[in-house]
Amino acid sequence: MDDPILTIEEREAINSGRWFSSLSPSLRHDILRCAYVKRFKDGALICARGEAPEEWFACARGAVRISSTSITGKQITLTYVEPGLWFGDTSIFDGDRRTHDGYAHGSTTLLCVAKADFKRILATHTEFYEAMLWLAARRIRQLYGLVEDLNTLPLRARLAKQLLHLARSYGIPSLANGEEIRIGLQLAQEELAQLLGASRQRVNQELKGMERENIIRIEPGGLVVRDRDGLLRIVETDL
Repeated sequence: MDDPILTIEEREAINSGRWFSSLSPSLRHDILRCAYVKRFKDGALICARGEAPEEWFACARGAVRISSTSITGKQITLTYVEPGLWFGDTSIFDGDRRTHDGYAHGSTTLLCVAKADFKRILATHTEFYEAMLWLAARRIRQLYGLVEDLNTLPLRARLAKQLLHLARSYGIPSLANGEEIRIGLQLAQEELAQLLGASRQRVNQELKGMERENIIRIEPGGLVVRDRDGLLRIVETDL
């Protein structure tokens, strides 16, 4: 259901995003002036593979699960778009159809810009072209980094890097213990395994090993990082 107003927390997530906050005030104003809000329940389809692109998105709350479907019909999660990140512009630029499905992961709020408005802003602000090129370059660097990790790092190190990323993006400091960080994004072990290109069984083994070392704690509601430096040591050792 659409709601034209972002909450204070949602607006802060948009305004504090690394990319958006780097834009000039006039460009940010023009983007926000034509943007509208959409809210989705957990599991709702946001965009579908094969459909024509009609909107550019920014995640303001929750997460967007980007996925594809294998030949056997199995759904594979590729990544999660976190609050403050913009996505969906590639298909608008090249004029082709969406390449992946996007689903709401938890209650999710998106800020949306229609394709016509996106192109109008491009025509009005030369700066917007440079900003979008920077955004595309950043995605390419991240993609190369993921491919490199997949081919050079053992699963234990890749898992530690993923947990560090989730703690940075969705970390909630524990009130009982200031050194512990609860990962607010709830992922099933199967979903975590898909992100790492591994089986659920192997990821479960590595998680239990980290739990025995008091680096994390596995709870019914998700994961708690108990020793962030311990995760960093795992990554640095394998690097």
